[in-house]
Amino acid sequence: MPKVTVVGAGQTGATTAHWLAQLEIADLVLVDVVDGVPQGKALDLAEALPIVGSDVHVVGSNDYGPTAGSDIVVITAGLPRKPGMSRDDLLAANSAIVRQAVEQSLAVSPQAIFIILTNPLDPMAYLAMKVGRLPRERVIGQAGILDSARMRAFVALELGVSVRNVECYVLGGHGDDMVPLTRHSNVAGVPLRDLIPAERLAAIVERTRKGGGEIVSLLKTGSAFYAPSAALAQMVDAILRDRHLIVPAAAYLTGEYGLRDLFFGVPVQLGRGGLEKVIEYTLEADERQALEQSAARVRESIEALKLS
Repeated sequence: MPKVTVVGAGQTGATTAHWLAQLEIADLVLVDVVDGVPQGKALDLAEALPIVGSDVHVVGSNDYGPTAGSDIVVITAGLPRKPGMSRDDLLAANSAIVRQAVEQSLAVSPQAIFIILTNPLDPMAYLAMKVGRLPRERVIGQAGILDSARMRAFVALELGVSVRNVECYVLGGHGDDMVPLTRHSNVAGVPLRDLIPAERLAAIVERTRKGGGEIVSLLKTGSAFYAPSAALAQMVDAILRDRHLIVPAAAYLTGEYGLRDLFFGVPVQLGRGGLEKVIEYTLEADERQALEQSAARVRESIEALKLS
């Protein structure tokens, strides 16, 4: 059976393991620096598996030995956002955590595909690829699925329809400059612009952009973990099952959308090799301008890493 390592056994990491264990697609290793936490959560999860009928193996560890031979490494470890804190405030502290996770994972799993969640997401994915000297196919950032899911939830609430009928696409950097594509989003094929008044649609777009901060302000300690971890599980499933699934995610661009040398949220196709292709939409002038504005913010964060 394939093996998936989740680095970080906090709320997001442990919940990712929970979703994955229920999918029964891989053995799981939880890694965390806090003694006893990954071991305890792994044991608790393992004891739940007979109830849900899943035969995967789950272990917890404070080192990377048990992660050897992992097919996928999911990095969730990092300091969480606090009220009033931007994702960029986390840059310095979390870059050290991601660097160590990548280096130690590759030492025992040299062929692993990396899925990055740690904030600020786009520069952390860039860091992982550069530190690991990895091809772009093997590093993907999780952001667009989450942001798009938030928008889908808000649209479903607004219209009183099933979330299954709502398709939304949010591109750009994972932050306040993300770009919800209302023209490409729809309910059962009908464009949102034809269903929702302009002012209400603008409010949904703004709530989507502020979605993570809204949850942080409500929780007061910690940040969102159910939806981010569900998005991670969907990406792992798409890769391990070779689904060729198209989802919004952060990918390293080499000219797509007129952008290069940065990680950025775009539609991507995921399969067993990781990133299979980037899907390019035809954008209107205002959409392209918004995307370029978002890219400028991502570049600032990447330059702040001082990798060169």
